Amino acid sequence: MEHTGSSNKRVLVIGSAGLDIIARPQLAIEEGVSCPAYVRTSFGGVSRNIAENLARLGVPVSLMTVVGRDDFGRKLLEHANGLGIDTHASIQTDKFNTACYLAIVGKDGNLQYGLDDMRALALLSSEYLKEHQLLFEQAELVFVDANLSPVALRTVFSLARQAGVRVCADTTSSTLAKRLIPFLPRMHMITANRLEATVLCEEKECVTNQQSALHAARYLISRGVEAVIIPLGAAGVCYATSEISGHVPAIRTQVLDPTGAGDALTAAVIFGILNEMTLDEAIRLGVSAASLTLRHPGTVFTELSLERLYDELIV
Repeated sequence: MEHTGSSNKRVLVIGSAGLDIIARPQLAIEEGVSCPAYVRTSFGGVSRNIAENLARLGVPVSLMTVVGRDDFGRKLLEHANGLGIDTHASIQTDKFNTACYLAIVGKDGNLQYGLDDMRALALLSSEYLKEHQLLFEQAELVFVDANLSPVALRTVFSLARQAGVRVCADTTSSTLAKRLIPFLPRMHMITANRLEATVLCEEKECVTNQQSALHAARYLISRGVEAVIIPLGAAGVCYATSEISGHVPAIRTQVLDPTGAGDALTAAVIFGILNEMTLDEAIRLGVSAASLTLRHPGTVFTELSLERLYDELIV
């Protein structure tokens, strides 16, 4: 089935944006010793990545984030604007530098260590969000990541409910996932990897494989979420709604850099939701988007299009 896009359905994306520094060591890391590595930098942040992927798929996007009043923050907003992303509600501040994420990945491309500085997002306060209530009313769907403070998250869900708009969320990390537990009954969709899903289930389900991921997805549905997506890396993606549950296998591919692959998956699924695809079809597009991103030396696959997603499914 062909889908041409969702040009009249705007998504409001709220959360992190910043600098990604990704290092792949060439030798074993030793404490106190400098190690040669391949290092790349790029624009990053879960919400910014989601916004860029959606924009490249032709979806109108508004991005609410915080960047420092520094050179990188200015370039980040210019890049977003160049993609057609509306950033007028994003904050530029002198109080903090633009957010930064530092990751060390292994030879297999999987994350070994990750560090982040997201202090700037504290400025996305409840009061600031309320000042931009009109953006919620104009949106077809809201996406939020768990980098926001608990108070700000509460305001996002409250404003979305008042506007009658659905909310999709990403747990971001296992340390931040618990911030979303109070809002499970108010979510249209949540994406969480196996560690994050275990946190969301409050240890009632420990996600280690496909079977336990399906159990966790069904448990979260029982908590009120309408759709749950649990990526398992090379083991594919498990999902559930109140009516169905299932598994979509991964596309076998080289892993050059894992950063951003999960965000590409989520963005493609949101595209599917906007275009009224079945969840299974939307996740298959998401798996395709993740595969393209995994073998791309950057956080977002810059040639992303609906045609490329379907081509990837055939390969």
